[in-house]
Amino acid sequence: MNNKAIVLLSGGMDSLVTAAIAAQENRELYFLHASYGQLTQEKELQSFEQIAAHYRAKDRKVIDLGWLRNLGGSRLTDAGFEATDESQARSFPDTYVPFRNANLICMAVSWAEVIGAQSIYLGVVEEDSSGYPDCSKSFIQAMQKTIDIARGTSHPIRLHAPVIDMSKSEIVATGMSLHAPFELSWSCYFASEKACGKCDSCNLRLKAFAKAGFEDPIIYQGAETL
Repeated sequence: MNNKAIVLLSGGMDSLVTAAIAAQENRELYFLHASYGQLTQEKELQSFEQIAAHYRAKDRKVIDLGWLRNLGGSRLTDAGFEATDESQARSFPDTYVPFRNANLICMAVSWAEVIGAQSIYLGVVEEDSSGYPDCSKSFIQAMQKTIDIARGTSHPIRLHAPVIDMSKSEIVATGMSLHAPFELSWSCYFASEKACGKCDSCNLRLKAFAKAGFEDPIIYQGAETL
């Protein structure tokens, strides 16, 4: 087992299962969450706190990235979002938050330097996700190279993306095998009381649980099931 690891934890099911894997591989876990003005910010923060408590985090931090909301460019941060020529030209969804994951990784590296953590875990998924460009293996590899150059001869810091090659149903099955508390996670982009069951994230989650043969423990509006 490694000594210290930082887990980037949004509160969604991908980062939850990533946390469960990190708990198997490390002695001490440090959880990092970013509030960037997302519409479900309070609910995600609640999930983060509960999951961090479940895995007995050595420490946890919540970083304010509210300037991402001020910049705009995403339906996740702007309820009145209107597509521009630039956003319409992109090949990925309008729920993409511009360069968010790069910012999150940089925050985690800064904290890793302070506490001497050797590993950073993030729950990005490439194949069965929404097509975000900063969830790809090539992006993670490029960020790792950047870290290696910036760190020089200091202690190495490694990025780990253990669910990146999994389908969403495989993530559910893996989480169930590790007894991950899915009831504490939250995936909906737009609702905070009962999941909407209609957004891309809800659809992916519902289909994943159905394909994996498990019942999703969170509540959906109208109790939609697939």
